[in-house]
Amino acid sequence: MPIFAATCVALLVAMLFILIRSFVGPSLYDRVLAVNAFGTLTVLLIGAMGFLTGRPDFLDIALLYALINFVGTLAALKFFRYRSLGKGAPEPTAGQEEA
Repeated sequence: MPIFAATCVALLVAMLFILIRSFVGPSLYDRVLAVNAFGTLTVLLIGAMGFLTGRPDFLDIALLYALINFVGTLAALKFFRYRSLGKGAPEPTAGQEEA
């Protein structure tokens, strides 16, 4: 049991560093990456807390949170690139080449 407590403390320290990175990050994509990493560490923390407290049903919550984190990151990146969530990539106009 003490190893799970040490793991939880280490995850909390890593989450603190990632929060600092999300505020200081030089670019928008660094901040999105930091938020995604924070979500991943949250999933790990939920799983470790489930083992620490003897409640394996926390793993279901961690799995659900991981899926939400993944979809949310994809949605944020799509929004930052296209400035819209509902449409696909804009059609190229005359004179523009496709990348």
